[in-house]
Amino acid sequence: MEFALSEADTAFRSDLVGFLDRELADGWNRSEHGLGSAVYTDFSRDFVHTLAAKGWLTPHWPPEYGGGGQGAWQHFVLGEEMWKRGEPRGPQYMNVNWVGPSVIKYGTEEQKKELLPPITRGEVFWCQGFSEPEAGTDLAALRTRADRDGEDYVLNGQKIWTSYANEADYCFLLARTGSVSDGRNGISVFLLPLRTPGVEVRRIDGFVGEHSFNELFLTDVRVPGNCLLGEENKGWDIVRRTLAYERVGAPRYARAALVLDGLADWCRAAGLLTDPGVQEQFGNARALCEAARVLVYRVIDERAKAKEPSPMAYQARAAMVQAERAVGDLALDVMGSEALAEQSPGDAQFRNSLGAGIAAGSYEVQLNLISRLILKLPKE
Repeated sequence: MEFALSEADTAFRSDLVGFLDRELADGWNRSEHGLGSAVYTDFSRDFVHTLAAKGWLTPHWPPEYGGGGQGAWQHFVLGEEMWKRGEPRGPQYMNVNWVGPSVIKYGTEEQKKELLPPITRGEVFWCQGFSEPEAGTDLAALRTRADRDGEDYVLNGQKIWTSYANEADYCFLLARTGSVSDGRNGISVFLLPLRTPGVEVRRIDGFVGEHSFNELFLTDVRVPGNCLLGEENKGWDIVRRTLAYERVGAPRYARAALVLDGLADWCRAAGLLTDPGVQEQFGNARALCEAARVLVYRVIDERAKAKEPSPMAYQARAAMVQAERAVGDLALDVMGSEALAEQSPGDAQFRNSLGAGIAAGSYEVQLNLISRLILKLPKE
């Protein structure tokens, strides 16, 4: 298997690296902050406009929808270089990675005209409304309802662990339009404007990070029928494809490697890097980062060849969680109590690794899927 970039993608990476070195030279160092923090979102709102002006916010989208018509690898080069620097796009990585592509594939022409241009211009934030208190990440068990009332739908229910809901303009939301006994067959996708009456966002306080998670309460939220994405009760196919994009959409191994480099500098200054035990820990963490990178590349290779998403995305996601956790554990081991100082590299990495094991389906969900779909093991 060959993962060498084309000349065009290599030239793009070179141009992008030069651009980022210039644009982020003025004290950009947000790796110690949570992705949902005000520091991130305030900066990213301006930064993505600059990217959009260069045509680098959605280079992989079709030109007719405001993209650059480039391939999956160029999109991934963009994501990898961003995450190497702590992801200065903030929540925008979701928009360009899977929200927009889902609208392109399943949306009506009306939805495409309304929703895609603001994404390509970097003007909107989206969040995802998947997990629920009674269902967790078992999406087939979700209970939030959307009931037909004339030409409208009326939504009632609750979502949880909704990152960026406090800043988002829209929510890519799953709701049950069939009965609970329909399971996966009674789920639909809604493109919900979050300023709709009846929507309430509540912050979940916790040590993962500032506004890392929120709850979303829906009380008699009335939306027009054109907020439905795809066919009613056929949302599961959309979700499966969306999650395949989301699971590898954030190259978390690149961010973990960035923190690992910082930890190495800290250990060198503290005289710890010559310790064989510390060296072994660094070697293990680096190997996990590299393993995650290669597994993600396999998924991008599938996408570049226009293959349908395969279970390899579950492997890649689990590997990224392992890499993030290894770097977080290393930070705690070598820095000791200093790693617990708020916004220190160790503190931020430990909290980010906690979030990584929840987002895009929990780590345990990924392992279950690997067991069943790749290893072919029985459920029981």
